[in-house]
Amino acid sequence: MIKKTTYFLSALVVFFMLQNCNTDDIRNIAGPTGGTNPNPPLSTEVNPIDINVDGFDFLDKMQGHWVGRNRVIADDYDFFAFDYRANSPSQIHGIFEGGSMGNLFTSFFVTDFKGKRTIMARNGGVLSGIYRTSYFVMDKIEDNNNGKYFRFVDSRGGANTMFMELRFKQDSLYFNAYTSRLGVQAPASRHMTFKGKKSNLDLAQTAAQEVGFPQNTPAWDFSEGFVEENLYVNPGDAEAQSATFLAQSAQNDVFDLAYESGDPWRIDQHPYLALLQIDIEINPEIEGKSLTVFLSKAPLTDEYGYFVSDESAFNSILLFSELTAGESQFLITYLHPGQYNVNITADINEDGYISEGDITHANQTITITPEGQHQLTINNITVEN
Repeated sequence: MIKKTTYFLSALVVFFMLQNCNTDDIRNIAGPTGGTNPNPPLSTEVNPIDINVDGFDFLDKMQGHWVGRNRVIADDYDFFAFDYRANSPSQIHGIFEGGSMGNLFTSFFVTDFKGKRTIMARNGGVLSGIYRTSYFVMDKIEDNNNGKYFRFVDSRGGANTMFMELRFKQDSLYFNAYTSRLGVQAPASRHMTFKGKKSNLDLAQTAAQEVGFPQNTPAWDFSEGFVEENLYVNPGDAEAQSATFLAQSAQNDVFDLAYESGDPWRIDQHPYLALLQIDIEINPEIEGKSLTVFLSKAPLTDEYGYFVSDESAFNSILLFSELTAGESQFLITYLHPGQYNVNITADINEDGYISEGDITHANQTITITPEGQHQLTINNITVEN
């Protein structure tokens, strides 16, 4: 029996998606956050932090491969990972590439906003044909025995609309997210809680060296704010309550939807990140089964296609994407350059685990180049574990 290492399969993990969350019974695995009120006052005031005074160190603290557990609404996931690496001298990026249903990303970057040099966050993605990108700004810092705490609030609606809070203590990250359906059900309530440790830093350090990160220079110009007519306005409202850009289509085409939404900083304008098209040969043994695409730092299978017994290999998973049964093509976007081990596993008994009977293949590797468009074919998913 292969060691059962749980991998995350749900496309419902959407921190900052549009639905509201009832968090009355949520368990805060992040612990205390230095006295931060989880239910902020009804206020849309946004006062950015001046990183020339404090806060610039956030970029350095955020980089790395974070592995831990996640709670979304009331569901716990024993394994989750964020891979944050620099993709410019003043931007750091991480993504959850969920698979067929869509993806979720957050970038943190230096810019000028409301007359201050500050750090903003670009958060969003595509889910079931809905493209959403929202912009947040750092507005609060606390530094005490619980570690250093940073809060990012909706750049228009403030903490009342939505916000995220991150606390760093030694090699641990505590990450909470709050949402209000873009202001419809304010104040914002808890949606996601992640607690993890820095599994490795070398991938992030390599990227930082390549792009000269971190530097206190604007990665994008938001000194004039946002184009008002492009902001999403909730039905019935006279004006936007959130710094959010929205578009919808029957297809998850991130490139077309980015233009339609009016997003001021589209995917094609982000430096250094790459694309990977994966083509899969569906054979009779795996036909109709759910497939999960893993990109990892260490190989998950040996040269014969059997899962390795070293648990640390599974903790090196960087991306994990579930594909709809029968899907044979998948495009990974916003991908960091570097070398990856690629594995596709057919979950034969549909138990959500890497377990006995699952079918996979011998380890394959690929090297991703900056801003490259890559393709990989896997046609040997035949090894039953």
